[in-house]
Amino acid sequence: MGHGGNVIDELVTDHREVEEMFGRIESLPSGHRDRKVYADRVTMELVRHSVAEEAYLYPAVREHVAGGDALADRELQDHATAEQIMKDLEGCDAGDAEFDRLVGTLMGEIRSHIADEEGNLFPALRQACPMDTLNELGDKVRKAKKTAPTRPHPAAPDKPPANKLLAPGAGMVDRLRDALTGRGTFD
Repeated sequence: MGHGGNVIDELVTDHREVEEMFGRIESLPSGHRDRKVYADRVTMELVRHSVAEEAYLYPAVREHVAGGDALADRELQDHATAEQIMKDLEGCDAGDAEFDRLVGTLMGEIRSHIADEEGNLFPALRQACPMDTLNELGDKVRKAKKTAPTRPHPAAPDKPPANKLLAPGAGMVDRLRDALTGRGTFD
């Protein structure tokens, strides 16, 4: 993830990539080991995406959009719910009884979140923010995703400044763990 363009275009492209990975999970039979690989990949991307939104998108929504505090708070609650599901999913193998239930729940949560962002939050932000601000936010989100964690950390702060300070360190540790374990890769 890291595509270019303004913040809305960047995040919508992320949404399409996540949906593509969901489709791959859904196309495989229950218990297939690659379902876990795709679930790990989607978790990695969703965590990076969420951390970047929490650091830059939601503060901009609070600042620029009428009723932005309520919008941002609702999105943060969606993130917290999804992050806990991803944390629970992290401990499951594709053959575990809970795996299919958790993946299905995660897909439902994320699809609902995407529909809400694309149908409500993004249009409001596009209307309220000058294009140069949206472009700057796009650059900041891309940079944040490069250093963001790749594993769910439900207890981590989700608002600036604490999230901006802690995320890069957690991200470095997560990427090291991913590299050592081969998480999110096919054999």
